[in-house]
Amino acid sequence: MRRFFPVFLALIAFTFPVFAQAKHPFTFEDMMKLKRVGEPVVSPDGKWVIFSVVDVDLEANTKTPHIWIVPTAGGQEREIIADQDADRPRWRPDGTSFAFISTKEGGSQIWIAEFDSATGTVTKKGRLTDIATEASGETWSPNGKFLIFTSDVYPECDEQPDELACNANKVHEHENSKVKALVFDHLLYRHWNAYKEGKRSHIFCVSLFAIVPGGNSDPPYHHRYRDLTPGDYDAPVFSLGGQDDYAFSPDGKEVCYTSNHDKNPAASTNNDLWTVPAVFPHDATSAQVLAQTKNITADNPASDSTPLYSPDGRYIAYRAQQRPGYESDRFRLMLYDRKTGEKKNLTESFDAWVGSFTWAWHKLGSEVALDGLYFSAEREGQSSIYSIGTTGYNETAPAPIVRSHSGSPMNLSSGRTTTDILPDSWGYADDLILAPNGNLLFTCMSVHAPTEVCEARPFTDNDEQRQLTHTNEAELSKVFMSPLESFWFPDAHNDEVEGFLVKPPNFDVGRKYPVKFLIHGGPEGAWGDDWSYRWNPELFAANGYVVIMINFHGSTGYGQKFIDAIDGDWGGAPFEDLMKGLDYAEAHYGFIDKDRECALGASYGGYAINWILGHTDRFKCLVSHDGMFNAESAWGTTEELWFNNWEFKGTPYDNRAMYQKWSPHQYAKNFKTPTLVVHGQRDYRLDVSEGLQLFTTLQMEGVPSKMLYFPDEGHWVLKPQNSQLWYKTVNDWVDQWTKK
Repeated sequence: MRRFFPVFLALIAFTFPVFAQAKHPFTFEDMMKLKRVGEPVVSPDGKWVIFSVVDVDLEANTKTPHIWIVPTAGGQEREIIADQDADRPRWRPDGTSFAFISTKEGGSQIWIAEFDSATGTVTKKGRLTDIATEASGETWSPNGKFLIFTSDVYPECDEQPDELACNANKVHEHENSKVKALVFDHLLYRHWNAYKEGKRSHIFCVSLFAIVPGGNSDPPYHHRYRDLTPGDYDAPVFSLGGQDDYAFSPDGKEVCYTSNHDKNPAASTNNDLWTVPAVFPHDATSAQVLAQTKNITADNPASDSTPLYSPDGRYIAYRAQQRPGYESDRFRLMLYDRKTGEKKNLTESFDAWVGSFTWAWHKLGSEVALDGLYFSAEREGQSSIYSIGTTGYNETAPAPIVRSHSGSPMNLSSGRTTTDILPDSWGYADDLILAPNGNLLFTCMSVHAPTEVCEARPFTDNDEQRQLTHTNEAELSKVFMSPLESFWFPDAHNDEVEGFLVKPPNFDVGRKYPVKFLIHGGPEGAWGDDWSYRWNPELFAANGYVVIMINFHGSTGYGQKFIDAIDGDWGGAPFEDLMKGLDYAEAHYGFIDKDRECALGASYGGYAINWILGHTDRFKCLVSHDGMFNAESAWGTTEELWFNNWEFKGTPYDNRAMYQKWSPHQYAKNFKTPTLVVHGQRDYRLDVSEGLQLFTTLQMEGVPSKMLYFPDEGHWVLKPQNSQLWYKTVNDWVDQWTKK
């Protein structure tokens, strides 16, 4: 792997001794001062990168995004929209303006900022949309005459003469009704942290007539709307972030999107890719739109998602899984030939999940020449960038080739290889985008620094990389950060399992330190060299603890077989991995005080804590956040039923023995360890009743316990002051039992 420019490394070496005396242990208040950088978006002329930056105001209890800019040639990043909230910037293809999302007027709406590329400044801005169901997720058509965006609408309004007016009336009726009751007639009536209230996510196309550089018209702009995905389906499907699930074709005539049309989407992962013309006559009906909608992945009963057209319009690249109902099956990089309908799996022998991806291409005269694809993939605690070529394709015999780099290649099928191009200086890379000059822009982060924008020059002689933004350099220079240390040990399946360790500030090898033993969620997730605001290892270590984390069987980044090992074995091999990992750390790190250890976990990590409660007394205390306590009741109160059905091999009434075997509540008579329970009322993945049942049981069994309940949070604690209370309550609980 290559490192960043020598100048950047020299800067690190220079600044460390200067600030060494001034550094202090990392605090929650320090963390809230850090700016949260979003994905980079490069201007069409290649001169600028815009991105959102979220500022946290702890006193006001707010998180507000603004738009920042940085020259691609290098230089100081700066704010260009600061007088209102502004998120998700997207350049118009001619570079004269960009769209963004703001809630300044009328809820979430699309705004347009006109831009002077010579000075890198916004000259004028105004609101584009004004719809009662709000707008988000905007994307430009290649000719700049249209935008597509998403809005949560009432599907029964699809066939009304004025769909937007129908939706506006329903929103008004709901907001002003004194009756707040809801009626359901299908599952997935609530998802993640909100009730759907009869709405569906649809993609709209809006045409723009008055956004003309140098024109006389001022905002608001004139436009009209078209629902491209009518029907009682979500299109696009629900997502927690990442790459868009919809895209324009290069000629602007077609949109490809992700939607699940199975009768029971609560028990299905069968997301398909659909195509629809982007433009219809003004008087076209919803039936006419649906008649021209095509499912291009109907042959795959598992998930297909994140479509992205090739710049020449020939292909659609996307991610796909193969096993229906399994949300943690391997994500493969697929290629759909729009001429022949052929589908090709580019990464079948690449035993890692494909993350975000982007096309690599260059101009060949007036034509577009495809160089291949870049994609991110997680391996052994890092997320690196890989490249794979596609330039050998023809209509009858696909023959992918690889752009070679120096570095450590990973074997693919048919003797192909793909090569990691992420520098060692950063642990995680994502949000890939190709600049006009062929350079690759992406977000980068590590356990000791949150997200910044980085750039790679993968096809230069020395494969240079550099960090474009330094938004948090000044704040981070004031605090002590420990490096992430990795260790490996043999596990229950005779595999090698990886663990990580973070030491406290001012570490003294001659001292004994208490331990915070963190257990990750998912369970198909992983610890690694990345940044988190919710479970931050540096912050947990800051008040004098050694932090230990184990990537047990079921963790991502170690091959699909390793992930699959947790299926039907939630309290088996993973529990043994956790215990053996802690045993190994105790035996090999003499500074660990094994008599002062506390285990903490959320989601599956919360389940693991509940399982630990009934199976070992080795810990002085436990923290169970949003964990499954009763496997049978958790099935009946969750929304994504495909998850429980897969992990426990059926429903509780079809396979009750499996649910009973791995349910922590069955072992309540063994509970002895003091436990803090945390749960949010709006957690619909693991209903709040799971936390209440656990706390009730602990109290009835006389186990020292406390519950932290959030009426306004879901599966994650997101509000700044709630997060502050969370960290304080959790750390005080651990201190109470380990620092006596």
